[in-house]
Amino acid sequence: MLIKLAQPAQFTQYVRPIALPTSCPPPGTQCLVSGWGNLITNGVQYPHALQCLDQPIIDDDTCRRAYPYYYTDNMVCSGFMQGGASSCQGDSGGPLVCNGQLQGVVSWGYDCAEPGHPSVYVRVCRYNDWIRDVMAYN
Repeated sequence: MLIKLAQPAQFTQYVRPIALPTSCPPPGTQCLVSGWGNLITNGVQYPHALQCLDQPIIDDDTCRRAYPYYYTDNMVCSGFMQGGASSCQGDSGGPLVCNGQLQGVVSWGYDCAEPGHPSVYVRVCRYNDWIRDVMAYN
């Protein structure tokens, strides 16, 4: 879903556009995920400041093994297979930015920071044509 604003956004030091991807990111690409989601796996603890995490893109074969029935070509995994840090509940819809381009949108995962289960994102590069078509039409 794309949202059409009633008025153009006013860009400030806090509000900036982001570039769509020029290509899909290869495994190992370092990316930044940010959000206001839960800080702990058991219970609820939300942050008082925006949280950011640098993490790599994980290859599709590894992601398919982690999520054999759910992972599709329209998804991309990023994070750490050993666990320890990841996006969490409340981060959904947030950006995964790689080299200044929006490569992912936080979608889902298995708990938070669980070993063997990286976070899963919408693979934005798969939707470039659709995004451009919708924006051109409106």
